Amino acid sequence: MSELPTLINDLALILIVAGVVTLIFKKLKQPLVLGYVVAGFLVSPHMPLTASVVDQENIHLWADIGVMFLLFSLGLDFSFKKILKMGASPIISTVTIIFCMAVLGAMVGHAFGWSKMDCIFLGGMLAMSSTTIIYKAFDDLGLRQQHFAGLVMSVLILEDILAIVMMVMLSAIASGNGADGGQMVQSIVRIGFFLVLWLVVGIFAIPLFLRMVRKLINAEVLLVVSLGLCCAMAVFSTKVGFSSAFGAFIMGSILAETIEAEKIIKLVEPVKNLFGAIFFVSVGMLVDPEILIKYAIPIIALVLTILIGQSVFGSFAFMLGGESLKSAMRCGFSMAQIGEFSFIIASLGLSLGVISDFLYPVVVAVSVITTFLTPYMIRLATPAYNSLEHRLPNRLIRALNKLTMSHPNTTEHSKWKKLLTQMGINTLVYSILSGAVCTIMLTFFLPFIHKVLPGPDLHWYGNAITGLLTVVLISPFLRAMIMKKNRSEEFKALWRESNTNRLPLLFTILVRVVIAVAFIFYLCDYLSHFSRALMITIGIVAVVCIIFSRTIKHRSIRLERLFIMNLRSRDIEAQVHGHKRPLYEGKLLDRDIHIAEFELPAGTLWAGKSLKQLNLGKQYSIHVSSILRANRRINIPDGNSQLFPGDKLQVIGSDDQLTAFRHAVEHEVYPDDYELEKREMKLRSMVISPSSPFVGKTLQESGIRDKFNCMVVGLEEGEENLSQVKPTYRFVKGDIIWVVGELDNLDALTQ
Repeated sequence: MSELPTLINDLALILIVAGVVTLIFKKLKQPLVLGYVVAGFLVSPHMPLTASVVDQENIHLWADIGVMFLLFSLGLDFSFKKILKMGASPIISTVTIIFCMAVLGAMVGHAFGWSKMDCIFLGGMLAMSSTTIIYKAFDDLGLRQQHFAGLVMSVLILEDILAIVMMVMLSAIASGNGADGGQMVQSIVRIGFFLVLWLVVGIFAIPLFLRMVRKLINAEVLLVVSLGLCCAMAVFSTKVGFSSAFGAFIMGSILAETIEAEKIIKLVEPVKNLFGAIFFVSVGMLVDPEILIKYAIPIIALVLTILIGQSVFGSFAFMLGGESLKSAMRCGFSMAQIGEFSFIIASLGLSLGVISDFLYPVVVAVSVITTFLTPYMIRLATPAYNSLEHRLPNRLIRALNKLTMSHPNTTEHSKWKKLLTQMGINTLVYSILSGAVCTIMLTFFLPFIHKVLPGPDLHWYGNAITGLLTVVLISPFLRAMIMKKNRSEEFKALWRESNTNRLPLLFTILVRVVIAVAFIFYLCDYLSHFSRALMITIGIVAVVCIIFSRTIKHRSIRLERLFIMNLRSRDIEAQVHGHKRPLYEGKLLDRDIHIAEFELPAGTLWAGKSLKQLNLGKQYSIHVSSILRANRRINIPDGNSQLFPGDKLQVIGSDDQLTAFRHAVEHEVYPDDYELEKREMKLRSMVISPSSPFVGKTLQESGIRDKFNCMVVGLEEGEENLSQVKPTYRFVKGDIIWVVGELDNLDALTQ
């Protein structure tokens, strides 16, 4: 027999060890991520007492795939609309935390005399708290439904997004061997350009494609198509100078806006878990005990930096975002750890060859220690606040609380601010789309048309065809850029309110017209040798024709409506099936009460009982606002509404009330049956002997069902036939009956 490839042997070793270790960590109620890291250490060459992975290069290749799928799954859970709805509060908190922790991390690295790139990457690693670990800690401690937990998760979503941007910027810094301001600005511009381009084109094209083939797609095909799109975007991302992980994240965020998003998340979950496990195992393989001993003091210093830094700067950041001192401290203390993104940033630094080899195992050790301390830090927040409250003067406490913005998400913006923001976004998006079309046409189509029309005599015709076709393609974008928002309510109100507003309003139109003319001018300048005056004239005439063309107007409107429908498709699906949260939820968040969702477990004792019988409002002082059952939504249920396993209850209450209710939902269930194997049903024949107590008795009188918990399923007649036994049938000696029951009950019956 031929031998198995080394990779198969290594995978068998990795998965078996990871399985055993994670079972132990599950029993200890520790995050599985740490179990994978420990498993990696056990199978690494640094552990001489156990079997080791042989082909580390292939394992690291699989780990790179794991990073890609991890970020693809992260993108599926992410929605840019969520960020827009969060308002300014989480954005202020996130930016403050990342800036403060990155600077603090770089300062600690500099204090130990590490290289410039080590300090920069260390700052990035220390700035990223772990979404996975914090979510798991909240779940284990029963805090996930509390108000402050929702704030922390909002900031973590933004941190994950900024981590992607940070990875791209770190790659740019590393490739340039420096961090000069010009290169940073260039990197940010490139990120913004491709981010907007991919999102707009993706949200327009991907949902349209999935809608067209929806009838042909089953679960298997959807999984293959989704992973294919993920890999395709990863390849395209690397072609334009970004990482494959960045492209995978973008494709995930595009698919997150489709109706199929929920199905894709469930289908991709096993793939993500497999490759993600290999990635975290590969992280543990890099842990070198000698390095840990050698760098014990930096490890302890970094742990203290994270614990103290996040507690202080994290709390301060949440206060800037509008939270009270107590709530801010609970949020800040919860984020005192680093996790998966720190590993990914460290992997990036190693793959680029810009950070020292010792930094990776040091960061892994710091992550393991801070992860173990996370539950204790979360619990420590309230006692720390109480101690601080007793020691600080009441005037200072009140002053700190007054510094917070009690309602940072207010919608009372000025008309000018709202109008200019909308115009700016529209102009940016349509300019990027127009620029992308021009780039594609001049880079790919123009050489092609020159090959089709060779020779100097036909060269000008090729340029003319390319120019005209490009103008036709970008004309809907140019028209939308100029005309969009010119008839909006804000524009009309400002025009009516004062004559002094009219000149600035006309100026906003003029600026957009100039930008549109600039695109036409650029095409003419690239493809012809006309004078500048003639090119400007051609640009103005073309823009005027575009504005007054009804065909272009209708095409622009159709494209925009299709894009908006694709963007809202998941919301529309949620509304149809009753899964969308109520609009008043945001108003409740401004007070002490908020809304949370609970799913009744399969073994709930509340099954079949009405709300009136359960009396939940009186017991827990909460309000059940809605019951979600399959595709039905029961709003404002009355006392006669019954509950069933799998129902999702939308409940309104305070943190304490919702915590008590969550405890009841989880614990008022049927106890587990630890002797399940004994419940197996057996089929056995039984002969009615002359001494049997059943002779002369009817089936009903025999007590076979009531006393022995068994059931007679038939009376044997001949060799093959069984007849049904009626309750009034009287047993006689020699009858052969067939009985079904549990083994112990059958033994008791036949004794």
